[in-house]
Amino acid sequence: MRTTEPIVWLNGVFLPLSQACVPVEDRGFQFADGVYEVIACFGGAFLDLEPHLARLERSARALEIPLPLSRDKLALLCREVYARNPWPEAMIYIQLTRGAAPRAHAASPTNPTLLIMARALCLADGQRLAKGVAGITLADIRWRRCDIKSIALLANVLARREAERRGAYEAFWLDEHGHLLEGAATNAFAVIGGVLTTHPEGPQILGGITRNRVLRLAAELGIPVRERPWSPLEPALQEMFLTSTTNLVLPVVKLDGRLIGNGRPGPITRKLQEAMHAFIAELRSRARARAARGS
Repeated sequence: MRTTEPIVWLNGVFLPLSQACVPVEDRGFQFADGVYEVIACFGGAFLDLEPHLARLERSARALEIPLPLSRDKLALLCREVYARNPWPEAMIYIQLTRGAAPRAHAASPTNPTLLIMARALCLADGQRLAKGVAGITLADIRWRRCDIKSIALLANVLARREAERRGAYEAFWLDEHGHLLEGAATNAFAVIGGVLTTHPEGPQILGGITRNRVLRLAAELGIPVRERPWSPLEPALQEMFLTSTTNLVLPVVKLDGRLIGNGRPGPITRKLQEAMHAFIAELRSRARARAARGS
């Protein structure tokens, strides 16, 4: 049953958001000792739920935090949290921390904290999707395991604040060789000499679920793809876009004050935008059909 107050699942209990609390000594609060996932749900149809949960498992395993529930049980709980909340289109947030213990760096609590909650899904607005956004680049100051979806996001927060100060939407990290890695909260793609290009997976970037969906769509469309380190200063760079759960495929038309290509979203970006939105439309259609059969 849907309610007006958000309902969360916290350590085995459904309760109103206003009543959901964790101990002061939870290691997520004191050490950012935890991992998380964000999953989009369109009318009851989840976008790549299984890959998100698989990545949560990998992140938890990398930090040696025991995940207290199986992947199947997590999937059921995500659906139940969605069903108990008021938004037809929602963002499901999962956070796992090592749990509560007296403050010490090496403490190993026996009961991890697991939270599942929902919020309204706010996708990128139409003007941004149509016209594109500006970005800036910053030297990468993050830790060296960016492939783990850690809740320790201070560097990302500072990068986004700097982007806002400079009138940009996103900040993109550059490595010591000037290669563009990814955004503060997004993955990054370029079209260079007609080839869709993105940094390969590894410790320097988070393997984005939407990133991987775009790579599959590109293969279906026959768009040539190369995963390699790339520089925003390459003379053959024609297009750029970012991907994330809430932005899907968002054109980047200006970087550090310089136009990308002609300063408008390019044809390959547009093809991938259309393909992604067609895929989302199909998800919505399937969800409506399931709801009709169940009514």
